[in-house]
Amino acid sequence: PLFVSQAGQNGDERYESMVNEAILYAKKTTCSEDGCPVPDETINMAIDRLAVNLGKELLQLVPGRVSTEVDIRLSYDTDASVARARNIIKMYEDAGITRDRVLIKLAGTWEGIKAAETLEKEGIQCNITLVFSFLQAAASAQAGAYLISPFPGRILDWHKARSGQDSFEPGADPGVLAVKRMYNYCRKYEYPMIVMPASWRPSRGANVDGAEVDEILALAGVDEMTIPSPLLDTLSALESSVVTKKCDAESGASQCTDPDFRLDEASFAKYLEADGCGQDKLKEGIDAFTKETEKLIDILISKF
Repeated sequence: PLFVSQAGQNGDERYESMVNEAILYAKKTTCSEDGCPVPDETINMAIDRLAVNLGKELLQLVPGRVSTEVDIRLSYDTDASVARARNIIKMYEDAGITRDRVLIKLAGTWEGIKAAETLEKEGIQCNITLVFSFLQAAASAQAGAYLISPFPGRILDWHKARSGQDSFEPGADPGVLAVKRMYNYCRKYEYPMIVMPASWRPSRGANVDGAEVDEILALAGVDEMTIPSPLLDTLSALESSVVTKKCDAESGASQCTDPDFRLDEASFAKYLEADGCGQDKLKEGIDAFTKETEKLIDILISKF
């Protein structure tokens, strides 16, 4: 949502053409006339079209996949999330891009996870984001999600704010421990779901040289990672001996002590209520992305 919102506000010619095309597409598709009040359906279509336009450009740069997020405001509406995801995939396919190059990104609410379960059965693979708790990861694995994006750095933020502890050894970082627990669970019970952490913080504190990659090094060996360019530069400057595999499927499975308890809506809600970090950070993430979406809506309306 942040990337799409920034593109809508940027004013750069590259993005402006994508915004204009999205508005024209939305008008044509929903039959919205110039000068008339802009209905929600038209705005929603323009938001999704802009996200697809950005995704199409990225796919010219990368050989793999892009993630395109369903409107964050639908995080608690399974049916609406599924409908919007299908429409996003249709726009990609109409442009000649097959669905196996796109991941539909959904928030790690119960409703978002159930939307992923439906979409996965249709061959639409999903990335569950805003994952801050083992509960969300287990529910996503059980739903058949292709991938989750846990945020160890934000988990660390939450624990630091409440414990008063300013630094942790990387191996004891609460965010690192949370992601390892998710990874180990998937390996023990043979869930194929990819665990792809993102959003990093310096475990030992920002004033410690090299600490910016603490969490990355502590999770080396996990399925995949999202790493920003400056941190890749830091990693590339390290001696190879510094980087050792800390996550391994076989040893991770043996370390897992969690049962494969089947979650339903009631148990998910109960456990999430007891999970301060998961509950707080999920709400915080949805609220922040919602504000960005609202900014984008204002920009789009001003251009209709």
